[in-house]
Amino acid sequence: MVSFSLPSRTIALYTAKLFAVRVLAFLLTLTVILQTLDLLTESSKILAVDGNGNPELWRYVTLRIPQLINQFLPFSVLLATLVTLATLNQNSEIVIFKAAGISAHQILAPLVAVAFGIAAVHFLFSETVLVNTNRELNAWERVEYGKLPAVATTGSEAWVREGGMLFHAQVVSGLGMNTRLTDVTAYDRTGGALRTITHAESARPTATGWVLEGVRRFDVQRGRQEVMPRFEVQEGIDPARFTATAVDPDQTSFFELRHAIREVRAAGRPVDTLVAGLHHKISGPLSALLMPLLGAVAAFGLARSGKLFIRTVVGMGLGFAYFVADNFMLAMGQFGAAPPVLAAWAPFLLFFLIGEAVLFRTEE
Repeated sequence: MVSFSLPSRTIALYTAKLFAVRVLAFLLTLTVILQTLDLLTESSKILAVDGNGNPELWRYVTLRIPQLINQFLPFSVLLATLVTLATLNQNSEIVIFKAAGISAHQILAPLVAVAFGIAAVHFLFSETVLVNTNRELNAWERVEYGKLPAVATTGSEAWVREGGMLFHAQVVSGLGMNTRLTDVTAYDRTGGALRTITHAESARPTATGWVLEGVRRFDVQRGRQEVMPRFEVQEGIDPARFTATAVDPDQTSFFELRHAIREVRAAGRPVDTLVAGLHHKISGPLSALLMPLLGAVAAFGLARSGKLFIRTVVGMGLGFAYFVADNFMLAMGQFGAAPPVLAAWAPFLLFFLIGEAVLFRTEE
């Protein structure tokens, strides 16, 4: 029977501290190195804009670091697991633990407990910091690191086609009847030829259509432009059409995404990408729980056998195989090739079973 009960208090605190310190060390090292390399690539683009200088470089760093932390925190947990367990094995501490009657699962229990705490912090970090920095950085990149309008951080752009009309909204925010479009352009290509181009500063849905404000309407055939403060469209597009193309799971919090999925589903639009992203917001941080199990192969077996390095490489291979499978299945779910819930959770469950099988085979 699998038991992840903790060993003695002293051993639990000792191994947990070793593991936590190494996670922080690897995360800090990876973040600094990768941020430096990334900044070397992007700095030329940022400084190419007139008026940009050191403040904009630091702004980019503050917006990019949360993405790097989110991406490489599971890698840091994996590397910390391998180093911690290999060190304990090399120093014969694993032998001492086992001689005291501590099982393999109990040896891993403090690491799993720390990994659970890391997963919880990772989820909260993603919900409170990452979604906001993702939104702002993506909006800044769309204007090529130029001056960012104040509204550009509130939503994402969307393209919607309806018959011969093509609509583009630079910013989409809100859901349902609270949807707001900013910087809207409509291209009328009825009959295969461009007839009118209508630009509005903002648009909002009504019970019968849409209300456009700050409108400039250009008639291509006559070569005339008409300016009006307000224009009402009696027949409009369902607001969920814009929401479906504008909602980005990486820029939307968990509860906001759940609400968006209900709105988009009610409008009859596909939600596979959004559902896969919703579930991955949980399964992604929880991947930290797998790393002690996948890296456990480095802990057990005689260090003097000369195979410690090989077992460490095997543990690393299992961990990286999980990340590859996770990204692959998530892409399959987003494209509709696999059920979104299965795409988000199948790699986690599969590699949990693989890790348990390897542990039982080698130790239990």
